[in-house]
Amino acid sequence: MKAAALLVLVAVLGLTAVQAEDPYLYFTWKVTYGTIAPLGVPQKGILIDGQFPGPNINCTTNNNIVINLFNDLDEPFLLSWNGIQQRKNSWQDGMPGTNCPIPRGETSLTTSRLRTRSAASSTSRPWGCTRRRVASAGSALTAASSSRSPSTLPPATSPSSSATGTPPATTSSSAASTAAGPSAARRRPDQRQSGNAAAAAAGGQAIFSMESGKTYRYRICNVGLKATLNFRIQGHAMKLVEMDGSHTVQNVYDSLDVHVGQCYSVLVAADQAPRGYFMVVSTRFSKRVLSAAAMIGYAGSTAAPPAELPQAPVGWAWSLNQWRSFRWNLTASAARPNPQGSYHYGSINITRTIKLANSAGTVGGKLRYAINGATFQNPATPLKLAEYFGATGAEFKYDTISDAPPKKLRSGAAAIRAEPIVLTSKFRDFVEIILENHERSIQSYHLDGYSFFPVGMGAGRWTPEKRRSYNLMDAVSRHTIQVYPRSWSAIMLTFDNAGMWNLRSEIWERHYLGQQLYISVLSPAKSLRDEYNPPENLLLCGATKNLPLPPPYTI
Repeated sequence: MKAAALLVLVAVLGLTAVQAEDPYLYFTWKVTYGTIAPLGVPQKGILIDGQFPGPNINCTTNNNIVINLFNDLDEPFLLSWNGIQQRKNSWQDGMPGTNCPIPRGETSLTTSRLRTRSAASSTSRPWGCTRRRVASAGSALTAASSSRSPSTLPPATSPSSSATGTPPATTSSSAASTAAGPSAARRRPDQRQSGNAAAAAAGGQAIFSMESGKTYRYRICNVGLKATLNFRIQGHAMKLVEMDGSHTVQNVYDSLDVHVGQCYSVLVAADQAPRGYFMVVSTRFSKRVLSAAAMIGYAGSTAAPPAELPQAPVGWAWSLNQWRSFRWNLTASAARPNPQGSYHYGSINITRTIKLANSAGTVGGKLRYAINGATFQNPATPLKLAEYFGATGAEFKYDTISDAPPKKLRSGAAAIRAEPIVLTSKFRDFVEIILENHERSIQSYHLDGYSFFPVGMGAGRWTPEKRRSYNLMDAVSRHTIQVYPRSWSAIMLTFDNAGMWNLRSEIWERHYLGQQLYISVLSPAKSLRDEYNPPENLLLCGATKNLPLPPPYTI
């Protein structure tokens, strides 16, 4: 009898072991050049599997994504996923500061263990080393909730595939999805904002079809290069349910400002008279307003949309007030932003405050953008590799900028220097970062490897007294945040994800011209509990090309 019981126990443990590994999804992509016309003018662009935008990936939280990537370009190439937290694994971040690029004409096998949260969307960022970013093809990734993290949304609105291009119409009760960015603007990118719906129809064919009485989920991602976009649907209210992977309090909006690099999910009820309606996207905070419109229809109806297009709001004060209305849904059943899972981030002692201010200037007679008086310059060896192999002295120095901008920066007299910028942070420190924008244009910042709590925003310069206005209870955990003109934004986070992580401007001309830095977070234990070893097929370059691998981390 005891032997039988033992056999049953062994069998159960065996089944548990078999089920412990999360599923793997395999893809083979070929990166080539091709002719595209995202702004209506044919130009040379980068294609993934012959597509612009690239192919979509639909997966579930914690899936393992394996991509066999062939680089058929005449330049080295990298691929990074905007918004995917590579927990303990900056080796897979795909940034120039963490990885050697895939040489031209060669292949790289990239294994990414995705730690996305419930119902998250992501877009890939291709990195050609000659920076043809404006003509490169990103891909979209949608990670649905696993059964272990049930969604708070009704079953009829379960997420469908996200797209950076125009997806086909859907007639099911699953959500339709769209991306507000170059993909949406391709229809009529140069059209000014107007009330002429006929001119904005761009062919008059519905790209989505809805059935009366059903509710649909739309994902809106700004994958553009520079402009904030305002998104609205003619005659329909939008119930915000998720942003950057976090469930939100379900407030209702007529329109949403979507800043560069941000993604929102909204529920739209098909409760209007059956006919066509326009989705409208227009630029914000720019002298020239560009707008584009695409039509959604109701099943069984061919009636034209109303003639008057909904107008976008004016001014950034409206946008700031909308941001203040966003709240984290603390009752949602979803993964927390970090292992500590702080609902109570407002009660954690701040161990360090870092204030970062952007500026513009020249280095060697050429325009550069800077943070705290320094503009980022890539070294010959990726920063993470140099750090791992102990070759930092020849490539870069840590903490070359201070935790506060130089005083001369306020007067505009501070000179800009070019160098690799790497800040260090103690593992698991809780840090407050102030992003100050002294310029007249809006900024947007993204942090790889983390989600953070944007606790405050305001006009002018930040002072410690501004903490009195912080939201210390239910700020929405996210990975990208805007900074309004001549204003500041404050974020808080725990640096508990060991690795080398990029903090960058999502305004791509600024990123390319130096408005970025890296944050090195090292675990003193050097244990697999805190950080993974590099992959077996790790590409080496620069000063590390012929060096032996250091001893691997162990438990």
